[in-house]
Amino acid sequence: MMHEYPRPMVTVDVVIFTLRENDLQVLLVRRRHPPFAGMWAIPGGFVDIDEPLEAAARRELEEETGVRGVYLEQFHTFGDPGRDPRGRTITVAYFALVRADQVRPRAGDDAAEAGWWSMRALPPLAFDHDRILARALTHLRQRLKCFAVPPGLLPDTFTLNELQSVYEAVLGEKLDGRSFRRRVLAAGILQETGEYRRGGGRPARLYRVDRNSSQPWRSIR
Repeated sequence: MMHEYPRPMVTVDVVIFTLRENDLQVLLVRRRHPPFAGMWAIPGGFVDIDEPLEAAARRELEEETGVRGVYLEQFHTFGDPGRDPRGRTITVAYFALVRADQVRPRAGDDAAEAGWWSMRALPPLAFDHDRILARALTHLRQRLKCFAVPPGLLPDTFTLNELQSVYEAVLGEKLDGRSFRRRVLAAGILQETGEYRRGGGRPARLYRVDRNSSQPWRSIR
C-alpha cells in the first residue's frame, strides 16, 4: 500500500574524539560541495534505502576520512525542521573514541580536507553540527561521571595518573588527585596488573579495566 506522507531524508553523522597532548580533539572534514561548501563539518552522509544505520555510518566515515574499524555508539537523533537547506532531514548521530596514533585521517569522497580540531577552538560548522558536538561531549562527560573508563583514549594498561589526565581533558577541569584515586578505585572498575611503569620518579602501578565490572563500557573492551 502506498502512503501519501512525505518521506524525510535520513543521514548519519559520526563524532570521533581523540586526545592529543592532553587536549580533547574531534575529527572534522571540510565540505567539498554545497550546501556549506568550504565549511568544516562532522563526517557523515545519506543512508541508502536498504542500508542499516550503523553500516551507513561506517561507510560514510571511511569514504570521507579513511577511518575504519572503530567502535561506534549511537547517542542521539537530530531532526529539527530547517536544519538542512536541501529539505527535511533527520540525522542519527554516532560517536567513537580513538587513539590519535592509531588513526591517520585522509580526505576523500565529498570531503576536501580532514583534520583534528581542539574542542576548545572549533571553526564555524555547517548545518547544526555545533549542537551535535555539544550533545556528544555532554554524553561522554556523563559517562565519565559514572566512573567509566573510555575505550580508545587509553592503552590496554595504564596508570591512575594517565586515567586522571583523560578525565581532566574530557571534563575540562582539574581534579584532586587523592580524591580521584580513592573514588575510581572504590568504583570497582579497575584491576591491578601486578606490573609497574618505571620512569624518572617512583614506579607507577599499572591497571586495566576489570572485564567483570559493571562499568558502562565493559561490553566493548
